[in-house]
Amino acid sequence: MKQFACFGLDTANQCLVRGRANLSLAPKPFAVLRYLVEHPGRLITHDELLDALWPETYVQPQVLRTYMLELRKVLGDDAGQPRFIQTLPKRGYRFVAQVTDGNGVHPDDMAGTLRPGTRSREIVGRDGELELLNSHLRQLEAGQRRVVFVTGEAGIGKTALMDAFCRQIDPSIAASAARGQCVQGVGGVEEYYPVTEALHQLCAGQGGQRAYRILARRAPAWLAQGRDETAPLTEERSGSKDRTLGDLCEALEDIAADSPLLLVFEDLHWADDSTLNLISALARRRAQTRLLVLATWCPLSGDLEDKLKRLKQDLLLRRLCVDMELGPLRKAAVAELIGRELDEPEPPAGLADFVYLRSEGNPLFVTAVVEHLIAHCFLVRNVDGRWERRAPFEEMQAGVPRQLAGMIEMEIGSLSEHEQHMLEAASLMRVAFPAWAVAAALQMDPLETEEACDALARRLHFVLRAGQDELPDGSRSAFYVLAHGLYREVLYQRQSEARRARRHVRIAERLGELFAGREADVARERAIHYEAAGDRDRAASVLQAAEIERQQAGICS
Repeated sequence: MKQFACFGLDTANQCLVRGRANLSLAPKPFAVLRYLVEHPGRLITHDELLDALWPETYVQPQVLRTYMLELRKVLGDDAGQPRFIQTLPKRGYRFVAQVTDGNGVHPDDMAGTLRPGTRSREIVGRDGELELLNSHLRQLEAGQRRVVFVTGEAGIGKTALMDAFCRQIDPSIAASAARGQCVQGVGGVEEYYPVTEALHQLCAGQGGQRAYRILARRAPAWLAQGRDETAPLTEERSGSKDRTLGDLCEALEDIAADSPLLLVFEDLHWADDSTLNLISALARRRAQTRLLVLATWCPLSGDLEDKLKRLKQDLLLRRLCVDMELGPLRKAAVAELIGRELDEPEPPAGLADFVYLRSEGNPLFVTAVVEHLIAHCFLVRNVDGRWERRAPFEEMQAGVPRQLAGMIEMEIGSLSEHEQHMLEAASLMRVAFPAWAVAAALQMDPLETEEACDALARRLHFVLRAGQDELPDGSRSAFYVLAHGLYREVLYQRQSEARRARRHVRIAERLGELFAGREADVARERAIHYEAAGDRDRAASVLQAAEIERQQAGICS
C-alpha cells in the first residue's frame, strides 16, 4: 500500500483509504491516481498518462480534466494551492505529496468491524453499509425515528443489502419488519400499493395480532389494507371511516413504541404520490418512536422520480433523513463474488481484473459477465474440474451479456425517440462525448444540443456532465461521459451500419472545420471516425496529410 498524508492507496483492492474509511473510486479515476502516486515528484504529461491508461485507443485529453476534478474532490485538494495534484498548464500533472510504502494494514482492518453476528455470508463487499444500517437501528433505542434513503443504480445490490440487513437483525431486540414493493406502472393507478403489502406482512407476521389490535383502535380504515379480506370483521373494522395519513402514522408509532419497527419500501422511484406523502409525514412527526423507514430507489427519469428527488432533498435540508448511496464493489469484493459464482475460491488468473473493469464493480454486471463468459465457452472446466480461460481477454471483450443488453434496452426505450438518437450519437465517441459532436452527428443546433445533453445528465444516472472544453474559435462546449462502457456498446450496436457511418463522417468533417489550419492536431481522431465509417482511404489521406505537415514544420524550424 502506498501512503501520502492521511491517505492510503490500496492497489490490491483498488480503493483509497482515509483513516478508518474506504473512499470509493471508479476504476478509471483510481487508475489515474495510482499512476500519479507511483510516479511522484515529476511531470506526467498528458500523452504519457493517456498512453499508460488507454493504450492503442484514442481518448480526448479533456477527459483527464474530469478525473482530476473528481480526485481533487475526494482528496479535498485545491487546484490553486495543491497539496497533492499540481496542474502544469498545457503540459500535464505532478503529484507533489510525499509518498511512502504503507505498513501492510488491510483497508478492512482499518475500517472497523461489525458487531458480532452481523457479518453476512450471503452478500459481498457491503460490511460497511450493514454497519451503518445497524447504527441507525441502535439509535431507535433512544426513541429516535430514522428515515434512510438507499440510493444506487440498477443492479448495484440495494435489494440484496435489504435482505442481508433484515436477516441479521439480532432476535433479542424483538424487532418487527415489513416490506412493500413498488411496481412500475402501478403507482399511477393504485394508491398506497407498497403500503398495502407492508401492512399485510405486519399483521400476518410474528406479533401480527398486536399490530392488528393497534390498527383496529387507531386506524380501522386501514385494516383492509393490512389483513386478508377473509379475516372476520370486527366491530371496529365494520365501522371504519375514510383512511387518513394521521391515523396510520399514529398506529405505526404505537406499534413501534415498545419494540423497533422496520418498514422497507423498495424501488421508490415507481411509488405513487400517496406513498411518498406517508414517508414525508413519518419523517416530520415529532413523537418519539422506535421506527426505522428504509426506502430504496434508483435514479431514473420521469415525474414520479422528480417528486422523490424533491422530497429527499427537502428532508435532507431539514436533517430529517439520511441518504446512503451504494457505490461499486471494490476489486477484492468482485473477486470474491466471482469465486462464489464459480464455486471456486481462486478464479483463473487475470479474470477478476477483467471482470472488474468490464463490470465497473456493479454486482449484477459481474454475475452477468461471468455467465456470458461461460455461455460462450470462454470459461470452461478442465479435466480436474477447475475453471480455466480458453480465449484471450481481447476476444472476451466482444458482446454484451444478453441479460444486461435487455435491461439497458428497456431503460433506453423508455426515453423519447429524440433522446435515444442523442445517446446513440454520444456512443460514437470512445470515452467523453462533447455536445458539439452530438450536434454534428445529428445536424442539430449546438446550443440546443448542449441544453438537451444537460437535461439528460440531470435525469439519467448513466449520463454525467464532465466539464467544458474551449474550442479553437474561442467558444466553449460542454462534454459528458457515459457511466458504463456496456451502455455505450448497446447504444452503438443498436444503430444500423449506414446510420453509424453517416454520423461518424459528420463528426470527422466537423472536427476538420473546428480545427481548420490545425488539422494535424486532430488527424488521428478524424481518421478513427473515417475508418469506423468504412472509409479507409479518407482515413489514410488524413493521416498522410498530417505527417506531411509535421515534416514541413520540422524543416521550417
